[in-house]
Amino acid sequence: MTHRIPIPRAHDRTRPLLLDLYSCAGGAGTGYHQAGFDVVGVDIAPRPNYPFTFVQADALTFLADLIATGEIERFSFVHSSPPCQDKCALTVGTNQAMGWGGTHVDLVAPTRVLLEASGLPYVIEQPNGKAEIRKDLTLCGEMFGLGVLRHRNFELGRWSVDRPAHPKHRGRVRGWRHGEFFDGPYVAAYGNGGGKPTVAELQAAMGITWTAVREELTEAIPPAYAHWIDAAFLTQARTEVAA
Repeated sequence: MTHRIPIPRAHDRTRPLLLDLYSCAGGAGTGYHQAGFDVVGVDIAPRPNYPFTFVQADALTFLADLIATGEIERFSFVHSSPPCQDKCALTVGTNQAMGWGGTHVDLVAPTRVLLEASGLPYVIEQPNGKAEIRKDLTLCGEMFGLGVLRHRNFELGRWSVDRPAHPKHRGRVRGWRHGEFFDGPYVAAYGNGGGKPTVAELQAAMGITWTAVREELTEAIPPAYAHWIDAAFLTQARTEVAA
């Protein structure tokens, strides 16, 4: 199937295009948009809350088709967040103990193959765990004054950036642990029990206002992360042009 890329809403042709693969509800896409990109999101599930141009499709099939047709040349950058339940630190131990996780698919490797074939600079994002990516960059909510820690690792393709210092956490993540309640400045942006935050608290903690779906919030990357990545990428690009 050949996909025709829709023109992003309000696209003025002065903003570069970014492809947001496995987009979920647009946490990363929003950060990139705030930093200067027009964004096209792709996800296999319907995402009516996605705030930018959205295509419901299998991300790998869609990307392969863009490369084959030459449509990939319309883009300047690719962000990807392949499904992570198979290797995520929050689930891998539980899955093994309970016999779960057999249906989870690790799409990192096939995604990387196509991203390399695209010829574009790219990012592969994964949470802490056993995902087989280079941890070229690690970001934490405390770096941006957020109410979540939400450590995320990023493999950078065709560009690089100095790793920022990881600030000391100000306290614990609020919630129950082994029958004891701990308070702290951060909320747990995963799950739905054990003193987990309300939807409103999650929205405020992550800087996300356009969706009130808990599943989308718990899967999202805070926009501040993508905004930082984009600023770093554009700074490097300007430096290379000036040189």
